[in-house]
Amino acid sequence: MPPEIVDSQTTTHNPPVDLTFLGGLGEIGLNSLALETPHYLVVVDAGLMFPEDHMLGIDIVIPDFSYLRQRQHKVAALLLTHGHEDHIGAVPFLLKEISVPIYGTPLTLALLREKLEEHGLLESAQLWDIKPGQPLTLGPFEFDFINVSHSIVDGVGFAVKTPQGVLLHSGDFKIDQTPISGAPMDLNRFAHYGEAGVLALLSDSTNAERPGYTLSERQIGQTLETLVREAPGRVIVAVFASHISRLQQIINIAARHHRKILFNGKSMLINTRLAKELGYLTIPPDLEITLSHLDHLPSEQTIIVTTGSQGEPLSALARIALEAHKHIRIRRGDLVILSSKFIPGNEKAITTVINNLYRLGAEVVYEEVADIHVSGHASQEELKLLLNLSRPRYFIPIHGEMRHLIKHGRLARHVGLPPENIILAQNGDQVRFDSEGAKIHDKVEVGRVFVDGKGVGDVSRIVLRDRHHLATNGLVIALAAVDPLARQIVTEPDLITRGFVLEEEHTSLLADARKIFGEILRRGLSDPNQDWLEIQTQVSKALRKLFFQRLERRPMILPLILTL
Repeated sequence: MPPEIVDSQTTTHNPPVDLTFLGGLGEIGLNSLALETPHYLVVVDAGLMFPEDHMLGIDIVIPDFSYLRQRQHKVAALLLTHGHEDHIGAVPFLLKEISVPIYGTPLTLALLREKLEEHGLLESAQLWDIKPGQPLTLGPFEFDFINVSHSIVDGVGFAVKTPQGVLLHSGDFKIDQTPISGAPMDLNRFAHYGEAGVLALLSDSTNAERPGYTLSERQIGQTLETLVREAPGRVIVAVFASHISRLQQIINIAARHHRKILFNGKSMLINTRLAKELGYLTIPPDLEITLSHLDHLPSEQTIIVTTGSQGEPLSALARIALEAHKHIRIRRGDLVILSSKFIPGNEKAITTVINNLYRLGAEVVYEEVADIHVSGHASQEELKLLLNLSRPRYFIPIHGEMRHLIKHGRLARHVGLPPENIILAQNGDQVRFDSEGAKIHDKVEVGRVFVDGKGVGDVSRIVLRDRHHLATNGLVIALAAVDPLARQIVTEPDLITRGFVLEEEHTSLLADARKIFGEILRRGLSDPNQDWLEIQTQVSKALRKLFFQRLERRPMILPLILTL
């Protein structure tokens, strides 16, 4: 049992309760919020976001934890709702700043342990299991964790009793009445709190635009079974390594059709091992094979389950499609199934992989041609059902882009919540609950921190702007050496270009640019009070103007004037 953190602060009145959103509102990813009173603070989730197209060279994006760092004396715990990257991916970076106990379900913590070990933080980490129905007291907060269905098993929402009333957090969820793994979502528990009285509901908004209900995971199993049954040769399935329920269905299908199964990709091997150890994944004896067995089995007797459903450049499927995988080669007649949705921003990478697979002779099935994926998030009717069951006084849509949050707010109005009780918060907003009700009380400083290799936070937006400038317009280096005392140019001005090619009709451009560069240098040398930083600025402006006039492009100009 995890230790209870008891509130030692005694007050004669109930203190206000604040919810401060550090990420996850108006965006997909970076989910993190702070629940606090004047003396205690509990963090819920610490997720990352994968870089957008304009974030050149960036590996991942994490929330700015400055707000927590400034209040670390009262941070009591970090709670994790489930094991997806957008909820646990930034935990190692938070732990490097703040030592805090971490609470999560068994699979969530198992996935986190792998991350912490990579960062050298596992030995010092304080990790505590939580389970639905197991109460947890952290200062003035009493948590009751509630089982929810999602695209990863072991996910939870929670009710938390605070000095101002009960807050309900849905976690990421959908209402799947026939889940492959784990129990169905505990709607009774949400309804119990609805009967007792809920101050506010925070609910997943990802699919707020989608009408109806989200399909059960079992329906995807039927499509996968048909595809495997009719496949004349080898089947390769690309799927998220965290989607344990989908993996179990593929295992069951392989067993029924007398095919051996090979798991491929680092994260796939790690996640299947952890899920087997915890009992969330069952693989019949002798069904799983290794790479050494692959070439000794007939094609119609194998299924390969791999990472790379989003076309990630270094993923196993992308390397297979480029014939760069050490052990797996596409055979003519292979059936490749991309069992996931196209995440916005990844479309180009995915279609490149699909085209390469077709070029090698494979047949490819993906979401636009077959129903091979269902979402892990609730659609409109499920969102309305949770609102009706919990009957909150206030409603705060979370987890989604701005259009998702707004449309979720409209759903809340449709089920009867007054507009003034629907709080459309944004990152940095601090919602305060007190004797007067609830409102956005303050705005705190939040932001995004870019992780570039081993550098954390050392890439600013200015650096990204420069990278984008270099990628789109190229670079011109203006190089010369001067002797200020002798007032002479020691080496003739030269120009080096990168990132673009000059056509024949522009051959005079470099000569004109060198001439302008030399004239600026000579004017500078003639001035006894020359400021070489100012001269570099003049060179940049003059060459930038010239290149735009002649080429209609704005390369980055980098003057390098060496003074001897």
